[in-house]
Amino acid sequence: MSTPVNPPKITAVLGPTNTGKTYLAIERMLGHRTGMMGFPLRLLARENYDRVVSLVGPRHVALVTGEEKIIPPTARYFLCTVESMPVTRLVDFLAVDEIQLCADPERGHLFTDRLLRARGQSETMFLGSETIRPVLRKLVPEAEFVSRPRFSKLSYSGPKKLSRMKRRSAIVAFSASDVYALAEQIRQTSGGAAVVLGALEPPDP
Repeated sequence: MSTPVNPPKITAVLGPTNTGKTYLAIERMLGHRTGMMGFPLRLLARENYDRVVSLVGPRHVALVTGEEKIIPPTARYFLCTVESMPVTRLVDFLAVDEIQLCADPERGHLFTDRLLRARGQSETMFLGSETIRPVLRKLVPEAEFVSRPRFSKLSYSGPKKLSRMKRRSAIVAFSASDVYALAEQIRQTSGGAAVVLGALEPPDP
């Protein structure tokens, strides 16, 4: 009698930003012989490509985006934008980051396609916000859910002058122009700032 084969594992790792979801997925991927991860932004794909290269060396890692392709012949791990994932390639592990973008009116069809069709032969992992949980339960009922608590505490400190802001503070503005103006002021006085636009429109040229 043949031994029954277990179906590939599907895990949904859900939680807010800064909960280590991406680190967990990379750790899981590197535990397999081959793997692929899809990210919503080229910069995220590049950042995690560099991270994996530092761990296993450049000849084992590929970067595939709409603008850049680095594919060594011996590549085992592929870091990609979601649009550019070579989903016909068989890999042991596959992950998609920010899977809640299934609900995005412009790019949601791509994330939904990956949710329904992209699979690792041994393990699949979807990373994202808790907001996608009801959709995942309906579309991928076999998925196991893992919740990740935030590592750091986010608290409101009230209005302050930029010169009095502590390092690692988050500043919220309600137009893209204000976001860029504040970031430039901080760079001039404190040396650096990261910009996240969310759903804001880009500033007028």
